[in-house]
Amino acid sequence: MRRGLKYVPPALLLLALLELTVFVLVGRGVGFGFAVLLVFAASLLGLVLLRREGMRAWRGFRAAVESGQPPGRQVTDGLVGLLGALLLALPGLVSGVVGLLLLVPPLRRLAGVGVRRATERRVSSMVAGDLFGPRRVRVRRGAPQPTPAPQQPPVTEPGRAIEGEIVEPGR
Repeated sequence: MRRGLKYVPPALLLLALLELTVFVLVGRGVGFGFAVLLVFAASLLGLVLLRREGMRAWRGFRAAVESGQPPGRQVTDGLVGLLGALLLALPGLVSGVVGLLLLVPPLRRLAGVGVRRATERRVSSMVAGDLFGPRRVRVRRGAPQPTPAPQQPPVTEPGRAIEGEIVEPGR
């Protein structure tokens, strides 16, 4: 994780340069006053949506917990919505467009799946199961593949188990 932190300052500098460049280009195209008004309106909309998305995320989380279901889907959806609203609230045209895209339902679901997969990779399987529920494993039946004879016995760890549910199509 720390290895990636050294790229944060250059990335923020590049983002600031990109925002400034886009603002100048839009200002030349539609006028400076209209560009400033556009950035101000997007930031105001982002602040309004930030509160709405925060309340929506909290209600979804509470409803999932009260019904006894894993709250992971509501949490990831809420985080993506909050990130979209926060990006929209930041002054800048590029961040505003990215924030708006994260608030569009199909793209929001897609980003939520990405957040969920990243979370599942970073936390233990037990925590991921508590957050997102049991994982589903799909088994496909097909022609058996010839396997070469193992030259060494497979290495197994005694007592290690993988939780899962096998779903067979047609049953």
